[in-house]
Amino acid sequence: MEVINGIESLPKFRKPVITTGTFDGIHIGHRKILNRVIQRAKSIGGESVLVTFHPHPRLVLFPDDNDLKLLNTLEEKKELLDELGLDCMLIIPFDGAFSRMKARDYVGSFLKNTLNVHTLIVGYDHHFGRNREGDYSLLKPLSAELEFELEEIPAQDIDQVKVSSTKIRQSLMLGDVKTAAEFLTYPYSIRGQVEHGEGRGKGMGYPTANLNLLEDRKLIPANGVYAALAETGTGKFKAMVNIGIRPTFHQNQERRIEVHLFDFDSNLYGKALSIQFMDRMRDEMQFDSSEALGNQLKKDAVQAKNILQRHA
Repeated sequence: MEVINGIESLPKFRKPVITTGTFDGIHIGHRKILNRVIQRAKSIGGESVLVTFHPHPRLVLFPDDNDLKLLNTLEEKKELLDELGLDCMLIIPFDGAFSRMKARDYVGSFLKNTLNVHTLIVGYDHHFGRNREGDYSLLKPLSAELEFELEEIPAQDIDQVKVSSTKIRQSLMLGDVKTAAEFLTYPYSIRGQVEHGEGRGKGMGYPTANLNLLEDRKLIPANGVYAALAETGTGKFKAMVNIGIRPTFHQNQERRIEVHLFDFDSNLYGKALSIQFMDRMRDEMQFDSSEALGNQLKKDAVQAKNILQRHA
């Protein structure tokens, strides 16, 4: 997949079949749109193109809003799109000027004159332009006027529940990583760098890698203990993960991500680690002693291995 940053050095696309949006999460609804874009491009001998935006528009429109957490970093999004077989990902730097573009100008000047769109494919709830003023009812007459083809993809449901990035975020904030994975079609993951911790886990027989996320906007699932898969530079390992404030030893509210890899005995300090969440086992708990915590960790390890064996 070709990745293009900005419009300064655009190639001349061959019959570009385009869809646009932030596509955070690349969930099952997004995939239906993207697969149709890819299919349509192949049928006409064209190129499949996703026009997406960075940073996320909400971060520009509401700079003081710190609540938005993202399902994908930009690098994760690139990897997922490449796996789908998309021809091109065009990343538009989103700024105040772009946000003020009128919907009609966005279609005529940007999609038609700049990108020479052949076919535009949008989701059922697609909005665009200044104040999200544009929608399918505006696109329909413009497609005839500007001579490009237009398709709308209807709502994609799972068991009568409409899929959206918002619903996935809500599931993860409740710790429901299984539902999130059903919507995404892949296990939710986080990546970071391993940093030094306090060594308490090692003293109880469960050494942990303390994960520092490199992207502070990345959504971290709810506090609790999870069965997970951990990917290092040397392979993928079964693991259990604790997310929380470690109330047995600390009174502060700083959240930490601690990962114990089963059957692993190497130094990870300073190295990259990727975690795929498979299931949530329990809430984070406060224990009366290190011994009580150690006993619970033994139970957690058995449960995590059983869960991961079923997934395997």
